[in-house]
Amino acid sequence: MGDQGTADFDVVVLAGGTARRFGGADKVLLPVAGRPMLERVIGAGAAARTVVVVGPQRPLPTGAPTVRWTRERPADSGPLAAVAAGLELCGSAIVVILAGDMPLLDSTVVRQLVQAAREASDVDGAVLGDAEGRRQLLAGAYVRDSLRRALAAIGDPRDLPMRLLLDELRLATVRDPRAALDCDTPENLARADEMATNPLSAPRRWE
Repeated sequence: MGDQGTADFDVVVLAGGTARRFGGADKVLLPVAGRPMLERVIGAGAAARTVVVVGPQRPLPTGAPTVRWTRERPADSGPLAAVAAGLELCGSAIVVILAGDMPLLDSTVVRQLVQAAREASDVDGAVLGDAEGRRQLLAGAYVRDSLRRALAAIGDPRDLPMRLLLDELRLATVRDPRAALDCDTPENLARADEMATNPLSAPRRWE
């Protein structure tokens, strides 16, 4: 993990189990440019004070950041429940939520999200924007207390969609279509692999 004296944020990685579109494979262990997606996402948040992974515990390579593992209650009850479970292990003022199937995230993007969430006084966090201008709630930095209030207002998070947070939070957008790519399909995975192997194959950021 990062320097414990200077890190001012925690990271929660959402890493559920098998995926139907991938034939029941453990999606986050599928490789992009030779590295499992989960390993790449954990690496993007390695500077955090605490890295929490919500999902079945998997082996990590030697030298990987130390992580804390937890599960939704009950297990596999959706991303909002996973956020709630991960948040319980976070003590920093800013909590970064990262989906385990977004392998083009990196430490620069995480720092930008944290900075945007911390410096704007009129927002509850900052999330990535994709190529179509959609906000990626599973790639964002949130003010911890605001996230807690939002979850309390929603109530039982089991099997509820992340978009419910949009009704509770004011969010800035950090536009980065490359980093915002999530691998929901084999075609997305192939695209991510191409982009990671050849960074010039797609624009890095919108200006």
